Amino acid sequence: MAKGTTNVGFEDKLWLAADKLRGSMDASEYKHVVLGLIFLKYVSDSFNDKYEVLVREGSGFEEDKDEYTMDNIFYVPLEARWSRIASYATSPEIGKVIDNAMEILEKENPSLKGVLNKNYSRPELDKTRLGELVTLFTNVDVGTTLAQERDVLGRVYEYFLGKFASAEGKLGGEFYTPSCVVRTLVEIIEPFKGRIFDPACGSGGMFCQSAKFIKEHQGNVRDISVYGQEFNPTTWKLAKMNLALRQIEADLGTHNADSFHEDLHKTLKADYILANPPFNISDWGGEKIQEDVRWRYGTPPVGNANYAWLQHMLHHLNPNGGVCGTVLANGSLSSNTSNEGNIRKNMLVEGDVVECIVAMPGQLFYSTGIPVCLWIMRKGKNENTKNKVLFIDARNLGYMIDRRVRELSEDDIQKIAETYHKWKNNDGYEDVQGFCKVATIDEISENDYVLTPGRYVGIEEVEDDGIPFEEKMEKLTSEISQQFKESRELEEKIRKTLGSIGFKI
Repeated sequence: MAKGTTNVGFEDKLWLAADKLRGSMDASEYKHVVLGLIFLKYVSDSFNDKYEVLVREGSGFEEDKDEYTMDNIFYVPLEARWSRIASYATSPEIGKVIDNAMEILEKENPSLKGVLNKNYSRPELDKTRLGELVTLFTNVDVGTTLAQERDVLGRVYEYFLGKFASAEGKLGGEFYTPSCVVRTLVEIIEPFKGRIFDPACGSGGMFCQSAKFIKEHQGNVRDISVYGQEFNPTTWKLAKMNLALRQIEADLGTHNADSFHEDLHKTLKADYILANPPFNISDWGGEKIQEDVRWRYGTPPVGNANYAWLQHMLHHLNPNGGVCGTVLANGSLSSNTSNEGNIRKNMLVEGDVVECIVAMPGQLFYSTGIPVCLWIMRKGKNENTKNKVLFIDARNLGYMIDRRVRELSEDDIQKIAETYHKWKNNDGYEDVQGFCKVATIDEISENDYVLTPGRYVGIEEVEDDGIPFEEKMEKLTSEISQQFKESRELEEKIRKTLGSIGFKI
């Protein structure tokens, strides 16, 4: 099987162990218990690592808060350290001890205010199972250094987010985008330096993957500035925790907020935008903002937010080469309802901001079976891409990881990204029938500005096996004739058998 983007080794074993302790608790509730503990373990381990360094230095600064905050490490007072929490794992007081630790951690670190779950002492939460969870995370045994262990905890957190998304069904889609989809977007837009923005940031996966991309390419994470916004208050907290685990400094606003009606980053012009906004939202309040500076290419329909999202992102792009990669439902490529067709036409003709469209395989998401596509938009195209759009039909890529979910392999992701970069950089790109095709705006206008890749790339060529058509048909008809004969013989046997027991047909 092709190598995938999901690690199902250590993380999967840990998930199975943790899930056994869930009992009758709903996944939507249990996720806060588990993810909160992973976060607490992570920040405590990070603190201890730095603490030991300071002790070895012998200058007496191991309890100096500034020594930690200057390295983007949370200061963890004694009562909130994991070693103390672990010592209460078999005590009925474990819930109160964890709640107290969360309270203290928030008090000492203002950026965590209102973020952490502090409801571990509630009566309905089984304290024996809670203690067993604490023991499970205490015994995380990977690598030889705390730094390696923390990296694993970060991976575990991300992996658990995905598993909870699967367990929760539709609820999961509110905060989790499959890692292979995120990786595809990141590999295409290559967010090395500058301002990265996600106006529907969910649990922060786009930012985490961007940081990983930078590290893999020997870049410096400090070269990016991260901005995000999230409407769901629970998901906003998850994002704050997720980014803290990755030691990514981010401005997600002081609170959760609706991007359309309370834009927390009004003056931001981002170099990169990565987003997976909610699909086909009908109740987004468009009737309240019909006249808005963001609707440069036309007023989006009240009944669907897709083109509001696209224009919101374009509004926040740096006019000098800013690039956006976003996930939308396939309907956005061809819809003509309530001005959407005109907006799409204006984006193509007046703005020339659509650079690439990728049709993705089905069943990539845990939470929806709606077919999706990637929109790559850029302000300030280069000479090679002006007045053109690259179409990629990736619907036949990927493999099933279970009966419900498909995933793109690393090779699949690279195939898509390399095709885009070869075209953009004029570096040996060629159209491939059934997979990729560059179309001019004039060609697209002949298709009424519909952007469905299948219209342009055509059907994949089938390799000629050299056997003449007449010979194939002769063989086929011979096989069918034989099958008909066998069918008649079988039918006669059944009639005789039924007749022998008194049932005639």
